[in-house]
Amino acid sequence: MNAYSNLARPLLFRLPPETAHRLTLASLRFPLVPRILSAGTPAPEDPVELMGLKFRNRLGIAAGVDKNAEATLAWHELGFGFAELGTVTLHAQPGNPKPRVFRFPAQKALINRLGFPNLGAEAIATRLRALRERHALNNFPIGINLGKSKITPLPEASVDYLGSLKILHSVGDFFVINISSPNTPGLRDLAKPDDLRRLLSNLQEYNRSQSNPKPVLLKISPDLEFSALPEIIQATREFNLSGIVATNTTLHRSKEDPTESGGLSGRPLTDRALAITRAIRPLLAQGQVLIGVGGIMDATDYQARRDAGADLAQVYTGMVYLGPRTAWKILRPS
Repeated sequence: MNAYSNLARPLLFRLPPETAHRLTLASLRFPLVPRILSAGTPAPEDPVELMGLKFRNRLGIAAGVDKNAEATLAWHELGFGFAELGTVTLHAQPGNPKPRVFRFPAQKALINRLGFPNLGAEAIATRLRALRERHALNNFPIGINLGKSKITPLPEASVDYLGSLKILHSVGDFFVINISSPNTPGLRDLAKPDDLRRLLSNLQEYNRSQSNPKPVLLKISPDLEFSALPEIIQATREFNLSGIVATNTTLHRSKEDPTESGGLSGRPLTDRALAITRAIRPLLAQGQVLIGVGGIMDATDYQARRDAGADLAQVYTGMVYLGPRTAWKILRPS
């Protein structure tokens, strides 16, 4: 009997999606809860070293699951190999008006138009600093996803991202520059070549000036034209980024997809995200890492993303439908 599918998920799905998510995170902050959910099962092992970091396995939590670094230890207990926290913005912000998250169980999908609600870089840096003082998370890198504050005008985006990077640099193992969320006005414009080069130049100039430069990756949209990919990847090579996270949520809809506005994730995104992964892999420089995310809903999707060239993979919507034993279901399917 699958306790999550048959018992817990039906109860959670009676609640509004954001309420269920908030209650889940609140419960996971108690160390005993993830330990009970893991049932003492050792984390799946598939050790790899990438970007100078050691991962105990290749499956991680995607940005958006834990925006405020509330349950960082829980993702470790639940068998994942790494976690990407955030999206974090320089300024604290409430995000877009509610309701802003919608479930579509028939399609195994979510739509969100959250708009980066988070406590801001200073508060999250304080939280992570305290965590690192108490715990050594060996072989479990912590990434931080950085976004632009809504109040910051687009021409000042580089300053905004740089401010967050400076505050969080010492507490993150790697950083992901998010220019691909569909829910912050104008954000995707930063993928334009001149704007992207300006942004990456400023961030990497600071990063490389530090005694311990951190891996920096770029998160891209699944809605990019394939013809735009070579120039974007060339920019990451030019500024020595460690790799690409592909992809964010999509604004595209087929006739079968839900029509609610916002970023669509889950099963409807699987094929597009997989195609982007395949297209990007041969464009990357040797040593650049590709993290596959978007529509990874089971072990078959995970293996397909790996076969397409993804070095690491991440889940978000998949975990909503699979539950707390997602890492084992995907990495150790029975």
